[in-house]
Amino acid sequence: MKKSKVKQFLLDLLYIMAGSTVYALGVSVFTAPNHIAPGGVTGIATMLNYLFDTPIGIMVIVLNIPIVLWAILEIGYKLVMKSMMAIAISSVLIDVVGMFIPPYSGDSLLTAIFGGVLEGIGLGIVFMRGATTGGTDLVARLLGRRLRHISMGKLMLAIDIGVVTISGFVFQSIESAMYAGVVIFVCTSLIDAILYGTDIGAGKTFYILSPKTKEIGDRIMKEMDRGVTYLQSRGGYNKQEGEMLFCAVRRYEVYKINEIIRSIDRDAFVIVGEAGEISGEGFKPTSSDDKSLKELIQNRVKKKEAKN
Repeated sequence: MKKSKVKQFLLDLLYIMAGSTVYALGVSVFTAPNHIAPGGVTGIATMLNYLFDTPIGIMVIVLNIPIVLWAILEIGYKLVMKSMMAIAISSVLIDVVGMFIPPYSGDSLLTAIFGGVLEGIGLGIVFMRGATTGGTDLVARLLGRRLRHISMGKLMLAIDIGVVTISGFVFQSIESAMYAGVVIFVCTSLIDAILYGTDIGAGKTFYILSPKTKEIGDRIMKEMDRGVTYLQSRGGYNKQEGEMLFCAVRRYEVYKINEIIRSIDRDAFVIVGEAGEISGEGFKPTSSDDKSLKELIQNRVKKKEAKN
């Protein structure tokens, strides 16, 4: 267990370091030097840098302190540890990268596109390990616990729109706000591509045997918003009746499901399988065209059978 935890920590650190480096390049080389504040705490820090010449990375840490404290009070420090590490690493790298790599000062549209690409790739890599860089996504997640009727995506968009609108007044340029919108669009598209693009309609399946399947299932449904199925089982060796938990998830959710299982039952017997295709709610949407085609074929078969 200790070796497994160390391995997971090192893997988390590697991903967060890689993602934070790419994200820092996007901020320090493209968006911040060209007065583009694409939402979130980094956008606010970019405006403060323009107004008062304060270091962006340091201000990101300062602005995230109350957000992290709020998160610790709401969901506990264990669930915020990775985000705290990501905030610290990405913030330091933003200032460090700016010291060694000169800013890009060419075409504004290229600035917005490449800034969005780098920031999207960087954040996507960080999100894959269940961490965040603080700011908008963490605030939206916390607000979502109280405003359950509003999706996290809409909360993030509302916060980002507010920051972008303010940036137009701070930089005294409507174009700056418009380019910030381009960065947000490109960035969020890349994040979706990284998290969902390689497994749309596909994923992993979990088969879990444990005397605590009910507790595990409740946690998965509550924290991951994934449905679970309880299957009756009987051991072939000891003939003991039991219950098996079945769950289908996306690939990037596997680590979180494992964390939930091991936090409840370290000795749970877990099988993780590959699902070539998963269709239905939460995965690949079922096509109405496919349904219509299937119904058409069935009707033609029935007609032929009736004629015969």
